[in-house]
Amino acid sequence: MTGALTSVPPLRMAQDGPSLGEQMTALPVATLIVKPDNSIADANVRAETLLNMARSAIIGSDVSRTIRIAEAGARFDIWHSNKAVAAYDIKVHAGRTAEMEVDLMIAPIIDHDGWRVVSLHAQSQARKIGHRGSSGGARSAMGAAAILAHEIKNPLSGIRGAAQLLESSQGGRDAALTQLICNEVDRIAALIDRMQDFTTDRTLDCRPENIYPLIDRAAGIAAAGFAKNIKIIKHYDPSLPFANINDDALVQVMINLLKNAAEALEHVQSPCIRVETAFRHGVSVVVGGGKGSAVLPIEILVIDNGPGVPEHILDHLFNPFITGKRDGQGLGLALVDKLVRDMNGFVQYARDPEAGESTFRILLPMGMA
Repeated sequence: MTGALTSVPPLRMAQDGPSLGEQMTALPVATLIVKPDNSIADANVRAETLLNMARSAIIGSDVSRTIRIAEAGARFDIWHSNKAVAAYDIKVHAGRTAEMEVDLMIAPIIDHDGWRVVSLHAQSQARKIGHRGSSGGARSAMGAAAILAHEIKNPLSGIRGAAQLLESSQGGRDAALTQLICNEVDRIAALIDRMQDFTTDRTLDCRPENIYPLIDRAAGIAAAGFAKNIKIIKHYDPSLPFANINDDALVQVMINLLKNAAEALEHVQSPCIRVETAFRHGVSVVVGGGKGSAVLPIEILVIDNGPGVPEHILDHLFNPFITGKRDGQGLGLALVDKLVRDMNGFVQYARDPEAGESTFRILLPMGMA
């Protein structure tokens, strides 16, 4: 297939290896090269198989007609965007095949305005990056938790009342501590109310918020309790704009991730947790239900120097009741996944074996003031 990419903008070829055309042929996923006018310039063998079309029929066709988005109500036209787009678990009519659910990735070609590489993953990889659909396990787990909501909220009311009595009896000397207790009781009660509706598709009330007070609040709770013997280092991007989030949900997400990191560091000699933030360009996802796209430039990283997630549970890490801990319940990360998805973001896990670090990465939409 050497020379098959003649219509594509000139790219540097491998000096001592296969040509770009041969490399594209060998790609294990269906891949298309798309011109600025949306016509397809090239297609690999896997694309021919997936679309059930000959390469000669694919080349020159309009990509929006060859890959037709099944969700007619979608307000976001992915074929007229100059940004990188990731559409997970999206239903399409691809070529001559019946409707199928795919992960669709679109990446602009640098220095060639309007040219894009399109890849189609017929077997969804969404689960592996933490952007799962809302079916199955997580709903069931939270539905079971909702059964206990009434019994849990009763003692919470007692704890709040006791904290208020303690504050009055101490003449306000421990006001900050008792206020922390009251705030956390209120937050947990609100979370339980949310868990009661976990099996529904009710959206969180999200608004533009400064994430730093919320991260600091979670870190403070961690430092005062389950991570009191662990160094927590913060590296913040001071120019980060507001994120479109629910404040209680983000606090809970951060507490769960910090607690997960702290438990992973139980037998580490010099335990350390880092919380970092950054602004990342070019990451978008298509939101279901005809809601259009969500640009996710707000990045939060929770990094620890623990041993990492056991290999055998990696593929199911965000499913409920999946845990590598002896006394773990396997609900913390499932709730993280659910709450982040409810804020139109996604969470993923990565391991850096050379650095000996594990990272949970959250990407969230930017809030518009």
